Amino acid sequence: MKKLLFTPGPLSTSKTVKEAMLEDMGSRDQAFVHAVKDIRNELLRLAHVSQGEGYECVIIQGSGTFGVESVISSVVGKNDVLLVIANGAYGERIVKMATIHQLKHYVLRFDEDQVVNPEVTEQFLKAHPDITHVACIHSETTTGLFNPIAEIGAISKNNDKTFIVDAMSSFGGVNMNMKTMNIDFLVSSSNKCIEGVPGFAFALCKKAELEKAKGQARSLSLDLYEQWKGLETNGQFRFTPPTLSIMAFRQAMKELEQEGGIAAREKRYQANKKILDKGMADLGFKQYLNADIQGHIITSFLYPADPGFNFERFYQKLNDRGFIIYPGKLSKADAFRIGNIGQIFPEDVKNLIAAIREVLEEEKINVAMVQ
Repeated sequence: MKKLLFTPGPLSTSKTVKEAMLEDMGSRDQAFVHAVKDIRNELLRLAHVSQGEGYECVIIQGSGTFGVESVISSVVGKNDVLLVIANGAYGERIVKMATIHQLKHYVLRFDEDQVVNPEVTEQFLKAHPDITHVACIHSETTTGLFNPIAEIGAISKNNDKTFIVDAMSSFGGVNMNMKTMNIDFLVSSSNKCIEGVPGFAFALCKKAELEKAKGQARSLSLDLYEQWKGLETNGQFRFTPPTLSIMAFRQAMKELEQEGGIAAREKRYQANKKILDKGMADLGFKQYLNADIQGHIITSFLYPADPGFNFERFYQKLNDRGFIIYPGKLSKADAFRIGNIGQIFPEDVKNLIAAIREVLEEEKINVAMVQ
């Protein structure tokens, strides 16, 4: 049985993306070196920037968190001060990174069901003029909300701050222009909206800011500047690269282009969400977030009030039918999450809704029961 991943990553991928990993590839093969170069240039293009305009792409082995930690631990110097804006688990993960690496930092927190407030952010920056860097999540995968990155970017620029954006679950599925959004570092990974497989993260960097990171990394393997210099010098990674993940990603990027680019993919993901929202509402499920702050990447649904509802059984019965959903990460409500991204299409979402209805009937769960 083919299983579909309704998660925020890893995602369901196409057969052709998987097939791109069938041929062994050495790290010094010219085909591999060319693939790395093409990917770096194409990722910048997707962010509406280029090397000629003063931007660079650095690929980092490992998960998306490796990429974020590479940026955080490399670009914030010993005399710099980081502001982490957090409204969910992934913002709090950056706080933990800052703590472990003993960075000077502040944390500006908002409730996980509220977007970051630009005005409050600006007031905080004015009150703490020692801040040099600002880090924020774009698509907070805890809940699925989209933070107002363009507004925060403008505030960061107006206050002369370096702006770091974790766009892990959104880049490739949302049109983002690094220049107009005033983003200095944008981080995402191979197994999200570009629909590759796990294996590496990437940081899109403003070159002038990247060059400031020379000699100030707090980790050997996560040294963002040295990783970039290695790729620039001979096209090689400093340590063993994820060769097959890279080849799969190159194929995934071709398929993104064939689909019609980010605009077309965003439209498909939005269509998936529209069908999901209506189908789940018809079944009686309530969303955790208000619609006006909800992105189209992933949706959090509250548990039914029926005491007979057991998420583990619900999850397993959907799994047995070929549908993989995601548990929740909320701090103040019980919820589960369903992703709208990856190689899934409107018909797949309709089939998921039908499977959920079947499981609810089998379990005799009354979703409409009031708490």
